[in-house]
Amino acid sequence: MSARGLGVDGVVVRYPAVRRGAPAATAVAGVDLRVAPGEVLALLGPSGCGKSSLLRAVAGLEPLAAGAVTWDGVSVAGVPVHRRGFGLLFQDGQLFPHRDVAGNVAYGLAGRPRGEVAGRVEDLLAVVGLGGYGARAVATLSGGERQRVALARALAPAPRLLLLDEPLSALDRSLRERLALDVRAALLATGTTALFVTHDQDEAFAVADRVAVMAAGRLLQVDAPADLWRAPASRQVAAFLGYEAFVPLAAAPDPLRRFAGESGTLALAPGAFVVAPEGAGELVGTVRAVLTRRGRPALLVDVPGVGPVTALGAPADGAREGSTIALATDPSATATVPA
Repeated sequence: MSARGLGVDGVVVRYPAVRRGAPAATAVAGVDLRVAPGEVLALLGPSGCGKSSLLRAVAGLEPLAAGAVTWDGVSVAGVPVHRRGFGLLFQDGQLFPHRDVAGNVAYGLAGRPRGEVAGRVEDLLAVVGLGGYGARAVATLSGGERQRVALARALAPAPRLLLLDEPLSALDRSLRERLALDVRAALLATGTTALFVTHDQDEAFAVADRVAVMAAGRLLQVDAPADLWRAPASRQVAAFLGYEAFVPLAAAPDPLRRFAGESGTLALAPGAFVVAPEGAGELVGTVRAVLTRRGRPALLVDVPGVGPVTALGAPADGAREGSTIALATDPSATATVPA
């Protein structure tokens, strides 16, 4: 792969032990990663997996115990945070309350001609969906609007790399989903290279060109969102992505085997089974609970040879605990992982 863009080679980050005689805690354990110019890469994983520590190491906020961080093949070791040309955006946008919206966005443009600054601010506010908000006081903004302003401020100096650490996690889900799409649109419109940290799969898939799944300080898989979902590299990755049942291929019911490879374990996500009209199903399950999944009817169904899984849809005549139900299968919600 080209040396252009961000290079992370064998990076290790350790934190000192909290008790005398205890070993240091390794937060990042030998990570190798590339982010090409103009690419948006998401670091995805549960809390404590090392994704924020890796981002902070790239920024220069955490020292490296081993490895190297480079830009265009040149090490940034010893380069102060403010000299790296990297922008930072955190969960709390940390806006200046004494400045209006335009003043916040213009903060990183000090020293440039006034007309150039005004034009850049106006352009970026339009990019983040806040055209005409320049004179607004920060205190009058909603949480989502504040993060848009923070994003515009981070983009204003045209950083060669933008580092975003859980920038949407303080917002409610519906707002996060809308803003994730807007963040991606803004990054694409400005051609910004970005490293985006999140614990939310939907957010990562909406924002990123590629997603890097982390656990225990290591990268488990790096792929485009569609490829990651279609072909998780391990049961661990599949489980984190939301696959809920794992069945050895040799034990899988016949209707499921046609979706699988020749060996391994079949992973089933919610929706691998859908409620079918009576007499039209491929399998029969026993209803254990009636659910609602994001406003859609769903059932917790016990399927012989599979176990309890989430089936989408509801039968025309309703369902109750203990009743049997016909099920069809959806291959888009299945994957084969190594045994």
